[in-house]
Amino acid sequence: MTLSTSLTDLQVDDSIQLERHGSILTLWLNRPESRNAMSLNMVNAIQQVFTHIENDTLIRAVILRGQGGHFCAGGDIKDMAALRLEAANVGSLKPYVDFNRRFGAMIEQVDQAPQTVVAVLEGAVLGGGFGLACVSDIAISRDTAQFGLPETGLGVLPAQIAPFVVKRIGLTQARRLALLGLRFNGDTAQKLGVVHDVVRDETELEQLLSETIQHIKRAAPQASRNTKALLHRTLNEPLESLLDDAAQQFAQAVGGAEGQEGTMAFIQKRLPTWTEQ
Repeated sequence: MTLSTSLTDLQVDDSIQLERHGSILTLWLNRPESRNAMSLNMVNAIQQVFTHIENDTLIRAVILRGQGGHFCAGGDIKDMAALRLEAANVGSLKPYVDFNRRFGAMIEQVDQAPQTVVAVLEGAVLGGGFGLACVSDIAISRDTAQFGLPETGLGVLPAQIAPFVVKRIGLTQARRLALLGLRFNGDTAQKLGVVHDVVRDETELEQLLSETIQHIKRAAPQASRNTKALLHRTLNEPLESLLDDAAQQFAQAVGGAEGQEGTMAFIQKRLPTWTEQ
């Protein structure tokens, strides 16, 4: 395992593990004893990593995976019990509000990360894990993975997850999944648009992940970051002004170092230099 200079000094909670190979950073959710249930420490650690790498252009992709055969089984029930005690002590709901909103901030940060985010989905992909899957750029699932939004069955709401699920699969399907609390496998997740590819075994999974990483490396680093940001803006900005700004970005890219290298590589029938990173 090698970590970049920007990561070697980063001290993170052991609820996650970091593994870097070249321009690819793998972030492992590391609470296998609880199917990687998301604790407050894990939420904070994920935010810490994404904040730390935001401007690190040497890291081109983040792979999200779970140790022990599961991606993430949702929120940690033990944390909920601790919050109940804290709320009783302070006489207000603020501890619940702060915790829930912190989780939403983490999901939004992963969603907006300039790097390409790949989710590798195995075992439990529930609640908060489902939310993380919905903000990935590429989602690869085992056919046996179990997806779902179980919150209403527990008497709570998928409060911070719901907007990202709607963006991923649309309001009609999100309503059905959230209100019924349905569980479904990787094949159904692909039909719904939650995941892009479904694999049948570990060998196929690793092969597809390797191919995905090669495709990521084929894209120019800065062009990829700018493209992701542009795609996000299409949901919120007026079309005319967005297209005007996109034209300016295109012109800068064509005359920039990546545009020149990409064009020259095409003419010379070779791979661009950035594919080696």
